[in-house]
Amino acid sequence: MFKGILINKDEAGYRAAIETIDEALLPEGDVTVRVDWSSLNYKDGLAITGKGPVVRRFPMVPGIDFAGTVSSSRHPDWQTGDKVVLNGWGVGETHWGGLAQMARVRGDWLVPLPAAFSARQAMAIGTAGYTAMLCVLSLERHGLVPGSGDILVTGANGGVGSVAIALLARLGYTVVASTGRPEEAAYLKELGASAIIDRNELSAPGKPLGKERWAGVVDSVGSHTLANACAGTNYRGAVAACGLAQGMDFPSSVAPFILRGVTLYGIDSVMAPQPVRRQAWERLARDLDPALLEAITHEIGLGEAIATAGELLQGKVRGRVVVDVNR
Repeated sequence: MFKGILINKDEAGYRAAIETIDEALLPEGDVTVRVDWSSLNYKDGLAITGKGPVVRRFPMVPGIDFAGTVSSSRHPDWQTGDKVVLNGWGVGETHWGGLAQMARVRGDWLVPLPAAFSARQAMAIGTAGYTAMLCVLSLERHGLVPGSGDILVTGANGGVGSVAIALLARLGYTVVASTGRPEEAAYLKELGASAIIDRNELSAPGKPLGKERWAGVVDSVGSHTLANACAGTNYRGAVAACGLAQGMDFPSSVAPFILRGVTLYGIDSVMAPQPVRRQAWERLARDLDPALLEAITHEIGLGEAIATAGELLQGKVRGRVVVDVNR
């Protein structure tokens, strides 16, 4: 028996609750993991509250990532006692996820916990930080270097934004942080942002092309914010889009792409292949300052996750939320 958040949907409605679950009910998989830490992401907030069609099967344990220790394995790559991390692959959506004390998954979904990080630190990074690294890698592959110009990070106070700022600043880039919480300017500058702009500059309908302001963008917001970010990107610059906090729509035109040669990269963290995942985690171990993780991170117990999910969707949560599933 183990404790976890279980989401149900039936005649009584949609609900999430902490429950004691029989291990025999765990889904199919060739690796069973004792979860040490999980985290709370925007998608988890949607799943727990039911405010987005994230959960596809019921009942469901939410949690799109976890770090833990292998307790049993029938997979050739993993042995009992191995430290592992999982991000994405539909866990918490179509397969039971990490907001519980136990998980059973396919071994092909796991990556080794980098020696540089504890399980808690890995979840302080979590899917948000791993996604931020994928964004940075896409800008690097495009050819952007610190001397190319400013890099805009939207949704700067969120998990993706916070880690992206920390990574980019440590790599030597000049970062412009866009936020709806100007009172958090000191926090963003502590992470490495050189300038702060109000999100209202980007969140309303704008022109097809604006003044060239930045060489690259990491956007986790979507909608008008992404459209305006593209409109303000320098000639032959690049935009990495990974989120939809403002909306799924993209009210833009082809102007930035055919008149300025801007490239828009779509960043998928859920189904990214293993080589890409391992590269991202290797770079995180090298390029992310572990000391900054504490500034980014807020810790809660499993029993607090349901209430915190609502606060996260309301934009009241700064940075990353790590979940101690054993308290």
